Amino acid sequence: MADSPLISTIKYVAGTRPVFRLSEIIPYLDSPATVGEVYRTIAPELPRLGLSARERGGDVEISRIVLSPPYRLNSGELERTEAFLAARELPTVLAGAIGQYITKKVGKPWDDPVILDRLRKAIVAQKDDYWRPQQKRAIRYTKGYSVLGYLAYHFPVYFMQTEHLLARLAREGLLKKSMTILDAGTGPGVVPLAIADFWSRLDGATATVYSLEQSEEHIEAFLNLRDTFVPRGGAVSVKPPVKADLRGPLPRTLPERFDLIILSNVLNELSGSEEDIRPEVVLRLAERLSPDGALVIIEPADEENSTRMRTLVAGLGSRGLVVHSPCPALRGIACTAPRCWSFDVAPGIRITRLMEALARCEEPYRYINTDIKYSFAVLRRAGVPRPGYRLSPDAKAVRLSKLHLHEGKRVNAVIAKMSGELGDAKNHLFKVCDGTAKVPVYAVLPAYHRTPGNEALMTAGYGSVLDMRGVLVRYNKAHNAWNLLVSRNTVVRVMGDEDISTCRDLQEL
Repeated sequence: MADSPLISTIKYVAGTRPVFRLSEIIPYLDSPATVGEVYRTIAPELPRLGLSARERGGDVEISRIVLSPPYRLNSGELERTEAFLAARELPTVLAGAIGQYITKKVGKPWDDPVILDRLRKAIVAQKDDYWRPQQKRAIRYTKGYSVLGYLAYHFPVYFMQTEHLLARLAREGLLKKSMTILDAGTGPGVVPLAIADFWSRLDGATATVYSLEQSEEHIEAFLNLRDTFVPRGGAVSVKPPVKADLRGPLPRTLPERFDLIILSNVLNELSGSEEDIRPEVVLRLAERLSPDGALVIIEPADEENSTRMRTLVAGLGSRGLVVHSPCPALRGIACTAPRCWSFDVAPGIRITRLMEALARCEEPYRYINTDIKYSFAVLRRAGVPRPGYRLSPDAKAVRLSKLHLHEGKRVNAVIAKMSGELGDAKNHLFKVCDGTAKVPVYAVLPAYHRTPGNEALMTAGYGSVLDMRGVLVRYNKAHNAWNLLVSRNTVVRVMGDEDISTCRDLQEL
């Protein structure tokens, strides 16, 4: 199909100039149009044209995308990374540094009974506030024992969680040999310290890490832990945090471009206004992304925060940011994230000495935090090529948006596994998606129907693409959702790279 005159104009200008603004081409169009109208028309075509877009003061800047070579981990780096993740343990030096900082801060040994009791009270207060309704929450880890309680209870899990996510970014080719990174809302430095630790197992990669934080108490803890844990002159340079509020403009002292921007467990804590300011915060940060950079949002896995994050990132698609992962673009359609509760799970960490000491009380379960369960999204600019599966419109696999036409029938489906276990020992339940569904869809596997032929549903990783043959379509009226029932006769297979061309060539159902 021939390009429209508008697309032809965009292609011509992009071929002569690496960067231009849409306002510059409007005078040459046959019909009058605004910048917004032109952008909405061309946005879906940017990926195939190899162009990216970003808002610039009421205008839209279009630029050619030149991808940097990804940093691929060699066998030694992979082995060291896998061994660290398998150990499930906070680095000894870092765990010791946390204990030493608490001791320094309070003037008594961290394991003093009085200090442990104060830490317990701080942890309980934080947890109670977290579980309040969203509009009534006022989570603040900003002073005294609230920061120390965070170090004792949250820090170890978030640190290991970040290491798992960095390993995923490496697998997806999103790391570069030399990177400039921003951690927005760093707290006591969980993300920068995890980056320094992850890079310590790499042979030839370097990174410079900047961060933003508004709490003086957090900045003090950050610098103390950094100076103890991050070696001077190493592969990673961790800069002192810049004091700033994410709600305001970014400080001019920051670099103009970042290869990676991370918002870890931050957006859910932004409050103080009835208006949802999260989109503007993300878009303001995304303006600093390099053309082939990535912005990562990490949020808790509970249903409320997870679904709010999915709704947020889905809405950013119309503003120049698209989801790179974990959601594969099987149908090439922007997902609307209908009540999407989607999260990843990793093996729990080993209990730290500090947690063990805190748990020596009447209610030990309150002070042990070892589970790694989190929601995340990797966003990139529209126009950045996205590898992976594409099913043709007439693929021999039912669209999840068309399940109502197949109720009570057995069908074949190609889907992405988009959650950890949501069920129980009797009925295994997983969120699945192909980007087209208007209501949530789940794969259900009764335990007595589990067989080697459908075992892949249980063992496949988060975001894996699965070919499901012979699933029964059922509607769950109570939850306004569709279920794909997996039986002992259903065959489930993880699709690998060799299946990409096959996916594209599937014929009409």
